Amino acid sequence: MGTTGHSGKEETRWTRAVLGRDGRPLDLLTARFDQHRYAPHTHDEFTIGVSVGGSELIGYRGGHLRTGPGSIVVLAPGEMHTGGPAACDGYAYRALYAEPSLLTEGARGGLPHFREGLLDDPELAAALRAAHTELSVRPDPLEAESRLPWLLAALTRRHSTARPDRDEVPGAARIAEAVRDRLADELQDPPSLACLATDLGLSRYQLLRAFRTTTGIPPYAWLAQHRVNRARRLLESGLRPAEVATLVGFADQAHLTRWFRRVLGVTPAAYRASVLPPPPGARQRATGAQQRSRRATGR
Repeated sequence: MGTTGHSGKEETRWTRAVLGRDGRPLDLLTARFDQHRYAPHTHDEFTIGVSVGGSELIGYRGGHLRTGPGSIVVLAPGEMHTGGPAACDGYAYRALYAEPSLLTEGARGGLPHFREGLLDDPELAAALRAAHTELSVRPDPLEAESRLPWLLAALTRRHSTARPDRDEVPGAARIAEAVRDRLADELQDPPSLACLATDLGLSRYQLLRAFRTTTGIPPYAWLAQHRVNRARRLLESGLRPAEVATLVGFADQAHLTRWFRRVLGVTPAAYRASVLPPPPGARQRATGAQQRSRRATGR
């Protein structure tokens, strides 16, 4: 779900992602401004932004934050702030608005406090920007629930005063196996991570930690690869990509194609054409065409 606004050279896009099929909404803003200045205001959520161009001057906690490409901004709920261009070339950023409870996962001690509103963490900034970009285009619930809480936990653990939970999760391999089995069994309508975590007596962060420690990837990526493997078998049986996409749980053919290329490097249509025998007469027609071409060129 998304809305886009244009005003001269200024552009905004607002998208709502959902954390799991029965989860909470999380809003994402993509913005580029030349002259826009925000009036003093607050948010009920944490505002977490990544600067992607230009420079913004943000009034916050009695001072000013001056952003630059790659910097992370964290504004606490209820804190008054403003924003506007710091230079004549304007500013561009990606922001997400996270309920406070999302930043308490993976940490102890209640609501985290960020002493600094402007953070320098290139690795985390790149990961937040990548997740924001993909989820703004296709806000898949399981992907949102797998990626964003994990990144928000990393933000809290690295830059707030909260004490991190222990990294080790007892029985991680068993937990990962149980999650894989559930996701594979409910391929077309997978359970949310919150639901899985509750069934296993874990927090969502503990479930993500156990799964990533065991498999090296988050649950949504494992599920996508599992779907691709199932799609291969169906394509080999003769079904077309549009039919296969729905059967294995992808939103549409474009969603299938995106993941198929990521995993195998080719499109589903190209894969299908390479593994299916040619239709009757196709080889003879191809041979005849080659012979006619040789006669025409004198070869």
